Amino acid sequence: MTPEGRLSAAIDLLYAVLDQPRRPADAISADFFRARRYIGGGDRRAVSDLAWGVLRQRLRLEWWIGQTGARLTPRLLVLAFLLLAEKRKPNEAARLFDGGRYSAGPLDAGEMGVAEQLVGKPLMGKEMPDGPRLNLPDWALPGLATRFGATLETEARAMEATAPLDLRVNLLKTTREAAQAALRAEGLISETTPHSPWGLRLPHRTPITGSAAYKAGLIEVQDEGSQLIAALVAARPGMRVVDYCAGAAGKTLAMAATMANQGRVTACDVSAPRLEGAAKRLRRAGVHNAETHLLEAGDRWVKRRAGTFDRVLVDAPCTGTGTWRRNPDARSRTGAEDLAELLAKQDEILATSAHLVRPGGRLVFATCSLLPEEDEVQVEAFLARNPAFRPVPLATAWVEAGLPDAPPVEGQHMLLSPAAHGTDGFFCAVLEKAA
Repeated sequence: MTPEGRLSAAIDLLYAVLDQPRRPADAISADFFRARRYIGGGDRRAVSDLAWGVLRQRLRLEWWIGQTGARLTPRLLVLAFLLLAEKRKPNEAARLFDGGRYSAGPLDAGEMGVAEQLVGKPLMGKEMPDGPRLNLPDWALPGLATRFGATLETEARAMEATAPLDLRVNLLKTTREAAQAALRAEGLISETTPHSPWGLRLPHRTPITGSAAYKAGLIEVQDEGSQLIAALVAARPGMRVVDYCAGAAGKTLAMAATMANQGRVTACDVSAPRLEGAAKRLRRAGVHNAETHLLEAGDRWVKRRAGTFDRVLVDAPCTGTGTWRRNPDARSRTGAEDLAELLAKQDEILATSAHLVRPGGRLVFATCSLLPEEDEVQVEAFLARNPAFRPVPLATAWVEAGLPDAPPVEGQHMLLSPAAHGTDGFFCAVLEKAA
């Protein structure tokens, strides 16, 4: 594809994303390229890089376009990205739009007018309000400001950077050293993660699912922070464990490994397709002590199994603010109304899942959110209503999980962030039920 053709395809992809504002952009992208198999690997990466660059800077680009009075379109978003982020000259940008048969078509008079107003402007201007200046949506800004205070700008910059690719070594099949060697044999050079004893890190996103190591079940894609949450569950051989919001079962896989395939771990979710995908991952990883359960309306599964589990992990649905460097579209896909709905859902899930914990067992609550109201505020409210539970200090849970060195943070609970720890943003609280 020519540069003009790549730009045109990126605009088409952005149209698809903006037309489905509630659907994750990576799912839309997968469908987009599946329907255009004629686009080769190199062109696909170039198209994706441009589209994701726009999505990563969308709040700033939208603000600048708004200052011109123009109506927002994917064409203008790309044009603004070329001028503000890539510092292209107007005539150079115009040529990329009008380059022949497969181009996006020439800029019209209105678009050229926007270009003239934007040329020379900084992507992050001092005159911007805090939201677009920091590339943070207005609805999340108060919570993030409360969380980070004076370090908010540093964290905001880290949240818009491109994330590395973290892998978890499957200890049921190999060791970290052997998995690292296997990847090296395929030309994939990794480093060990600083905190997770199971983790490897590649500096850039890589199509790892095509590697022999992945196909053999030696590795799984999982952020280091997510690995640490699974470790803090401290699931051991012979225990009964439930992953209550399992999704694709990434943490189920990790816990099955710490259990050495002994005992029983149940992966629950409200989505049948997610559980079907989880079952495939479990088979590939060589997990034999796991089962799946679909949570449905009227389901009496929780009532029948009340008080029978040693460990209950609740990786609660949340706004995902901690994953924005991987999912930049979520900044615009999620709003204040979603936060309110999720807080109520988290409260309900905590109340229900707590019934599963046996006396002396533990409930582990986790999110991939950096907002206090989804994290420690939610835990404090739960503890106030459930005096049978008490928090286990992070330092204690860390040692009991057999993790090396000291926890990366001080305090009662674990809170990880991109700037401070190089992981996605995660929160984790370990709560123990009175014996």
